[in-house]
Amino acid sequence: MAAADLYKKTVYFLLIAGSIALVLILLSLFDEWGHNYLIANYGFEIDPRGHLAAKTGADAPSMMASTGVNLVENIIRIFKIIMWMILVISIVRMIARLFFATILKGASQSEIASLVRTVLSIVIYIVAFFIIFQSQFPQIELAPLFTGSAILGIVVGLALQDTLGNLFAGLALQADQPFQVGDTIYISNRGTGIVESVSWRGVRIRTFQNKLLVISNAVLGKETIEVAPQNNLNARVVNFNTLYSHSPAKTAQVVREAVRQVENVSSKMRPVVRIRNLGDNGIDWEIKYWPEDYTKHNDTDALIRQRVWYAFQREHLRFAFPTRTVFVEKHHQEPTFHEYVSSASEHLAHVPIFAPLSEEEIQKLAEASTIRVFAPGEAIVRKGQEGGSMYIIVRGTVSVQLPGPDGPTTINTLRTNDFFGEMSLLTGEPRTASVVADEETDVLQIRKAAVKPLFEANPELLSAISEIVEERRNLLVSNQVEKAESKESEESGVLSSIRRFFGLR
Repeated sequence: MAAADLYKKTVYFLLIAGSIALVLILLSLFDEWGHNYLIANYGFEIDPRGHLAAKTGADAPSMMASTGVNLVENIIRIFKIIMWMILVISIVRMIARLFFATILKGASQSEIASLVRTVLSIVIYIVAFFIIFQSQFPQIELAPLFTGSAILGIVVGLALQDTLGNLFAGLALQADQPFQVGDTIYISNRGTGIVESVSWRGVRIRTFQNKLLVISNAVLGKETIEVAPQNNLNARVVNFNTLYSHSPAKTAQVVREAVRQVENVSSKMRPVVRIRNLGDNGIDWEIKYWPEDYTKHNDTDALIRQRVWYAFQREHLRFAFPTRTVFVEKHHQEPTFHEYVSSASEHLAHVPIFAPLSEEEIQKLAEASTIRVFAPGEAIVRKGQEGGSMYIIVRGTVSVQLPGPDGPTTINTLRTNDFFGEMSLLTGEPRTASVVADEETDVLQIRKAAVKPLFEANPELLSAISEIVEERRNLLVSNQVEKAESKESEESGVLSSIRRFFGLR
């Protein structure tokens, strides 16, 4: 479509330019014929400058004839000036159209490019007009006109000082190109936002409060600008602190793992967790990460702080409070150890694989278990991760997910008293799926170290539990023949895996 339009405009230009050239040729022929006719019949002659002039003496034409001839000749000259200027304007516009439609077709700053084209065109028009005018009226001196134009230019320049300042500052920004449309920029004492447009007058910035900030180029050229290009990994820093009693190595590892699972944190760059300062109240830390979409850095910062809080709660880490301030906090009533064991025993009693355990053994298992809290969207276990523990849902819901070409696919949803990870607890097998919390979820974690003393004290539990595990596996086998054929091999395989994993004979 653009090529057809350009072809049509080229044809129009050739027709207009050809018509003007034909008119100018005819005017020249008519001018030459008129000069010869007047010289031969009315007493005119050609002066040294090549223009028609009246003779002096007896052959001089009358005053009326001389005035009429001069009027007609001046009208023809003015008409020639008009035709020449139309031809110049057509040529300049056609060249500019071809140049900006091909070479500068992909220019990002179209407004600046259009402004440059307009300024250059006006300069060419002015120069061409003076040359054409001087060729038709050489007796008129142009020096006084240039002097008057200089004075007028000074007056206009003073009146348009701010406008011209914005213009040239915009040209300088276009030449330097410190930022592009879509980049996130920070201007000292003015705000932060995303660049929406850049014109010859100023820059429009959409702030993160959805407000429009308009800054002129003259003001922008004097400011310090911090640019975060949209197609670049730009780092962010989030600060937190801990008590001096906590291990720095453990803190760095816990926080790093929590940050790596946050959405919008780039997997191309490993998050950096390091000590920023040894403060008065505790250790000051900083998290350096690289967001995939920098325009969402405020939400990502907030989500990182949330995940750090949850990770601290799980690992019993504490933030540092100001030592010079008395901090009074009302804690909710924490359940006693007896209440906790009773509640955990009740949840364990709903797990089928623990059905062979006596009440005393379930109570011992409850005493060795721990409650862990996970944030919404946080992975409790990941597919392929090494096992060694299982989980019982105390509060909340979780999704069982498998990776797919279009992202994770949810295959099941588990709720209160449901459990997962029993094969990893009993045999140490890697996790076969990822389990992600749908909401804030409390889970009861049973580790290998809590189950091993029960197996050592009561070896008969091994056979009972292995049979239950086999029954759960057989529910997944729809073909009864295959189930019967593989029952004996599965029994020996599960039992031997449990014995091997727990180091039992």
